[in-house]
Amino acid sequence: MSGKPKLHYFNGRGRMETIRWLLAAAGVEFEESYLEKKEDLTKLQKDGSLLFQQVPMVEMDGMKLVQTRAIANYISTKYNLYGKDVKERALIDMYVEGMFDLNELLMTYEIQPADKKEQHFANMMYKTENRYFPAFEKVLKDHGKDFLVGNQLSRADVQLLEIILMVEEWKPDIFAKFPLLQSFKARLSNIPTIKKFLQPGSQRKPPSDDDVVDKVMKIFYS
Repeated sequence: MSGKPKLHYFNGRGRMETIRWLLAAAGVEFEESYLEKKEDLTKLQKDGSLLFQQVPMVEMDGMKLVQTRAIANYISTKYNLYGKDVKERALIDMYVEGMFDLNELLMTYEIQPADKKEQHFANMMYKTENRYFPAFEKVLKDHGKDFLVGNQLSRADVQLLEIILMVEEWKPDIFAKFPLLQSFKARLSNIPTIKKFLQPGSQRKPPSDDDVVDKVMKIFYS
C-alpha cells in the first residue's frame, strides 16, 4: 500500500472537497476511491471502516479518519496550516467555523427539491453578501496582511479561497463590493501548490451536474 492518503467519497465536491483543497495546498499527493453505488457505502459500513457509518473517510498514517472537521484539523496540524500559537489557532477556528456554515448552504443547494431551490439560492446569496463576505473583508482590512491570520498561509485562507471560487461560479460580479477579497483571491491563486490544483486535470472537482446529484441521491438517500 502506498504512503499516500486515500480518500473515500463519491466523485464530486461535497464534504470531501475541503479536504482535497487542504492536502493540495500542503503539496500532498493523494489517491481517491469513489463510491459509485449504495453497495460501495454499505461495504465500508459493514467492514468497520466508518466509525459513525458515514463518509468522508480518509486512510492516512495508519488511521481511518472520519468526520470532516476532524480530518481537516489533522491535516492542518500535520502540515503547518494551523497558526503558530493557541491564539492564532482560535482565530483560525473562528473563521473556519463561519466558512463551514456558509459552505453548508452552498453545498446543499444542488440537492434541494425543485420547489425549494429558488428560495434556498436567494437565502444563500443574501447571507454570502450580507453576513459572511463582509466579515472576511473586514478581517483582511483590520489585519492588514496577505493572510487572514498571522503572516503565513493557514487553513482559513485555503478554505476561504475554496468558497470564493464556488460563489464566483454563481455570481461572477459579486467581488465588485469586496475589493480585498478580490485581491486575496488573486494572491492565493498564485501560490504554487494552489495554482497547480486550479489547473485543468487536477483532483479538484467541478460543480455537480445532474448525473452526480442523481448518483449522490441513490448512494445516500435511497
